[in-house]
Amino acid sequence: MFSKTKDSTSTPEPTTSTSSEPKRSTAQSGVPSIISADLKITGNLKSDGDIQVDGNVEGDIDSATLTVGEGAHVKGHISCETVRIHGTIDGAVKAKSVVMAKTARVIGDIIHDSLAIEAGAFIEGNIKRLEGAGRTSTPASASTAPTSSGSGASGGSTGSAAAAKPVAG
Repeated sequence: MFSKTKDSTSTPEPTTSTSSEPKRSTAQSGVPSIISADLKITGNLKSDGDIQVDGNVEGDIDSATLTVGEGAHVKGHISCETVRIHGTIDGAVKAKSVVMAKTARVIGDIIHDSLAIEAGAFIEGNIKRLEGAGRTSTPASASTAPTSSGSGASGGSTGSAAAAKPVAG
């Protein structure tokens, strides 16, 4: 019977290993991985869960959700589903949802689907929508066509049409 207990103990160990993987999934949705204020990381971070940076990170970050704390500094590219910025980011940010607090400072491009900026936030770079490229092309074409049509109605627009023909040809 004692040997059966050992076998039983051996069996739960793999079960425990399997159980720790689901625990990670639970932790991902509940508790973020935290980079504390006194910690500096040089290298890329990748997580399927949430990351909270209160210290310094020099490298790219790829996660489901990223929160950059007020005293935090990130130097690198960020690619996440959701980013909340209270500190400083020096690099490009690409996320479906970006929220910038009044203490946020971003030096780099922001590519987003949804963007919220509090008064006082600082941005130095371009802001583009994730799906904006397709939408921008359609309105640009639509606005060009109505402009030409509207211009065609005016006598002065005929000169514009003549100018447009050499550009097109």
